[in-house]
Amino acid sequence: MEAQTTSLQAALSQELKHELQLTRRLLERVPTEQFGWQPHPKSMKLGTLASHMANLVGFLQMSLQGPETDMATVQMPASPTTTDEVLRRFDVNGENIQKALGQVDDATFHDLWTMRRGEQVFLTIPRTAVVRTMVLNHLIHHRGQLSVYLRLLDIPVPAIYGGSADEAPQR
Repeated sequence: MEAQTTSLQAALSQELKHELQLTRRLLERVPTEQFGWQPHPKSMKLGTLASHMANLVGFLQMSLQGPETDMATVQMPASPTTTDEVLRRFDVNGENIQKALGQVDDATFHDLWTMRRGEQVFLTIPRTAVVRTMVLNHLIHHRGQLSVYLRLLDIPVPAIYGGSADEAPQR
């Protein structure tokens, strides 16, 4: 009996789907009326953090559209001003990236992608690093920040990888 191997694309798609579900559970709890709150003057405001998280997933889709992206030509959408807008943006970006992932093969993930602004090159990395570093790790990092923000605002923190002080693990 032959061992079945999962493509890199399929594995990344499943992992991303799971992490997006966990992230959405946190974003759902962000109160619009607290968007301007920040735990420290050097910290991001709550609404800015939530908006940033909703947009992060778009970097993977951007990297799949060609060998490079010139940020000087990218029209960034206006920042959401409500939790509903954050969730809509997050959901649309999540759906778009799942569609984009379904249209690429594993070789595409090993190709290099460059992010630049005009002549200034910010980075050139394989798309596997875009998925892992710029999207997943980055999103998980900010999810940790957001969970602390929620705790400081006395908003129940959802279970993420296990239970929280407020919620049992999801089964």
